[in-house]
Amino acid sequence: VVAYTGTGSARTLNHNLTVAPEMIWCKSRETVSSSNSWWVYHKNLPTPNDDAFTVNSVGDIATGNGTLLWNSTAPTSTVFSLGTYNGLNQSGKDYIAYLWATLAGISKVGSFSHTNGSSTDVDCGFSSGSSLVWVRRIDSGISNDALFYVWDSARGIVSGNDPYLTMNSNAIEVTGTDLIDPLNSGFQMASGFTTGTYIFYAIAA
Repeated sequence: VVAYTGTGSARTLNHNLTVAPEMIWCKSRETVSSSNSWWVYHKNLPTPNDDAFTVNSVGDIATGNGTLLWNSTAPTSTVFSLGTYNGLNQSGKDYIAYLWATLAGISKVGSFSHTNGSSTDVDCGFSSGSSLVWVRRIDSGISNDALFYVWDSARGIVSGNDPYLTMNSNAIEVTGTDLIDPLNSGFQMASGFTTGTYIFYAIAA
């Protein structure tokens, strides 16, 4: 976790993750002159240093904004980069950043493709399945259909129905659906899940 104050100029920020972050969430801690949303970097976006999306968005990812957002620069094991966009780096404004990376056997940041009608095994390198799974669709032309799913073992990642919440919706928990199933090495997307390309974050059970 990195707390920082914006400068309005392209810059790097130190972090202590010890490996290059594979996913970064940044948000203003006070009102800024542009979006106050959570901005997300993910290594598996089509051109990650120039793409992003906001947690509350349900549409296509934003492309070609790398100079403003991440300064078109990949994060390293010691720093991550910011551009001049006020949503991430307005001068004098306070922000918070959360950084994630894969840790073998513990957590996994990645992506997968799925086709409706068939199940998809997502191998995270785990041994006892997943306790938490976040999934968001990223392929183009999705309009307002890119839900940011949250499943967890407390509510059930089982062979039957699995309740889920969505980060980019204020809807109540959805029950009575079977979109995810257990898999020792990670998780399995069930055959009824929507066709598309997805990014994910998972924590081992």
